[in-house]
Amino acid sequence: MPASPIRKLVPYAERAKREGKKVYHLNIGQPDIETPKQVFDAIRSVNFPVLEYSHSAGIESYRRKLAAYYKRYDIDLNFENILITTGGSEAITFGLMAAVDEGEEVIIPEPFYANYNGFAISGGINIKPITSRIENGFALPSISEFEKLITPKTKAILICNPNNPTGYFYSKEELEQLRDVVLKHDLFLFVDEVYRDFVYDGKKHTSVLNLPGLEKNVVVIDSVSKRFSMCGARIGCLISRNKDIIDTVLKFAQARLSPPTFGQIAGEAALDVPHEYHEQVMNEYVSRRNLMCERMNEIPGVVCPKPGGAFYTIARLPIDDSDRFCQWLLESFSFNNETVMLAPATGFYTTPGLGLDEVRIAYVLRNSEMEKAFACLKVALEQYPGRIEIAKPSAINS
Repeated sequence: MPASPIRKLVPYAERAKREGKKVYHLNIGQPDIETPKQVFDAIRSVNFPVLEYSHSAGIESYRRKLAAYYKRYDIDLNFENILITTGGSEAITFGLMAAVDEGEEVIIPEPFYANYNGFAISGGINIKPITSRIENGFALPSISEFEKLITPKTKAILICNPNNPTGYFYSKEELEQLRDVVLKHDLFLFVDEVYRDFVYDGKKHTSVLNLPGLEKNVVVIDSVSKRFSMCGARIGCLISRNKDIIDTVLKFAQARLSPPTFGQIAGEAALDVPHEYHEQVMNEYVSRRNLMCERMNEIPGVVCPKPGGAFYTIARLPIDDSDRFCQWLLESFSFNNETVMLAPATGFYTTPGLGLDEVRIAYVLRNSEMEKAFACLKVALEQYPGRIEIAKPSAINS
């Protein structure tokens, strides 16, 4: 089981803090946006005598309310198409183990969310990466490249839309191309839609649940963690109209008994949060994204694509080794007694040698904090002993 590239440097960050340094955490998708008040009100109002198990598939009232929530996006679901999980992580793990046997393969565009690799390893599943590249903003590779990787062992394609870690937003046309190849080869299409509400520049998210013809092939992953800034609730869900998938996932769910009751109460309450909350959050993230791109691309040798969604980007830095650089930031560097914590991009690739000059940045801090963080990073890149010169492309597509 690989170490998390997002969390493996935590001991160095803790040591830096003990030494009195301030650490700006741009390494992890933990927003500083306040959790909606309705969530805490619902938890405080609980008045039952026994904290019981819930149904293994999740509390029915929550599942019904989720079905109504998705209806707002013209996604027609029955509550029985939805199974509540302990975070989106458990949904992906259960979904993969339900659909893919040991030794079979899943194709994933890389760089991808690092924990997909851990989830696959836990089920004895082999990941076949297909590389997207910073030169075109990490756009979906051509379908012909996907077809080159399909073998008799291929069982599924997995994407995250909008993407973590790149921030790339897959268009409806790209999703339709994936639909066609999935149907042609009778594969499952897993889509992590956790960041569905974080789409910028006037674009509109298309859920694969809205694409006709995929009713038996699609498995969608969702979560309350980012949408409502409640990562600690550990509540996600798996959605599929394929009854065999739901029935099989339920067996895994029964083995872990039930998802967290208080988390489900919080998740159900969050669905009543007014739309204005999301508008304010969206405006805040657009401001943060724009600041990040402006400050990063002002630094000599840095290439920072403009993300179309989520709140991450993969940036290229003039460095020799991103793992070494990210550790050096915490262990050996400070500017005004401050430093920055980033996630080395090597952990988001499975192809050896990729990501050595890239880092993932999560723009989850308020602008005043990020201004200081990027000023700190600029000085760090001037002082880093392993700095190298790289050619900067003339344009990067968003």
